[in-house]
Amino acid sequence: MAAITIENLGKTYTGGVSAVRGIDIDIRDGEFVVLVGPSGCGKSTLLRMIAGLEEITEGEVRIGERVVNRLEPAERDIAMVFQNYALYPHMSVRQNLSYGLKNRGTPKAEIARRVDEAARILEIGAYLDRKPRALSGGQRQRVAMGRAIVREPAAFLFDEPLSNLDAKLRVSMRGEIRALQKRLGTTSVYVTHDQLEAMTLADRLVVLRDGEVEQIGAPLEVYRRPVSTFVAEFIGSPAMNMLDGEVAGGTLRVGGASLPVGVAPGKVKVGMRAEDMRLAGLGETAIPARLAYVEELGAQRLGHFEVEGQRLIAAFPAEQALSDEIALTVDPSALHVFGADGRRID
Repeated sequence: MAAITIENLGKTYTGGVSAVRGIDIDIRDGEFVVLVGPSGCGKSTLLRMIAGLEEITEGEVRIGERVVNRLEPAERDIAMVFQNYALYPHMSVRQNLSYGLKNRGTPKAEIARRVDEAARILEIGAYLDRKPRALSGGQRQRVAMGRAIVREPAAFLFDEPLSNLDAKLRVSMRGEIRALQKRLGTTSVYVTHDQLEAMTLADRLVVLRDGEVEQIGAPLEVYRRPVSTFVAEFIGSPAMNMLDGEVAGGTLRVGGASLPVGVAPGKVKVGMRAEDMRLAGLGETAIPARLAYVEELGAQRLGHFEVEGQRLIAAFPAEQALSDEIALTVDPSALHVFGADGRRID
């Protein structure tokens, strides 16, 4: 196992197209870090640079104490799990697991030990003599992870490994991946565009935007204190409500309501999480809202409202009755205020 240090990392393609730039991340030994962001933000490029599959234009990557910029992927002591499994179709599961070790000249007895151990950990012992085509998607993904485990690498790199699975299987597999990583204690870097997957798996999130780091932090830290409107609207489901507001004289005017805030005067964006909204009681500051429709989720229901021409979503218990015209409120401490530049104002 080893820490991974990324300093001022950049990738520029022919023609001057910049994919990532100025990336600084310190990944601790044994930590599970998730790179998350929308398509095209540079997360897969960054992962491939760590792996040695993309040439580094500037900056430095260290795995443990070694600078690996000019090392081939096989020399970096990492194992990568891809979204398409990358299994050899003509080989059995056992052969797929042992192939890389044989190429490295690992003794037969050691290969057998590692393959048996990986099969036991992943509960794929019954499939060892089957070909990949005889396996389900989840079983293939387990084999792909087993191939990474047998190498006993310093770090695991995951490139959207669950994107080809159905929704139910994705939920169970992400739990298995997290439990496996905690058990093995191997430093792991995981790429996904699914923010719920990122929140579930990560010790720390790295939110990327247009090739740069937007925010790094523990999942709940990023969720509760997003540094920008981009992070606020990307992390969380449903996305954070974002309403136009104005501060004057220590008072925030938003959605037809006035709330006390300690923020400098000016135009602002006001963020409110759906779960922080509730029906206004007698005498409480109220935001008048018109109900558009209700989304039933079983344990709760989401009310979709219109507030001064803007969209707002509020979460309620499943039994909560909602009328067409309603008054909502939110505790001022649950507000997130952002300036004209989209950055958080504390």
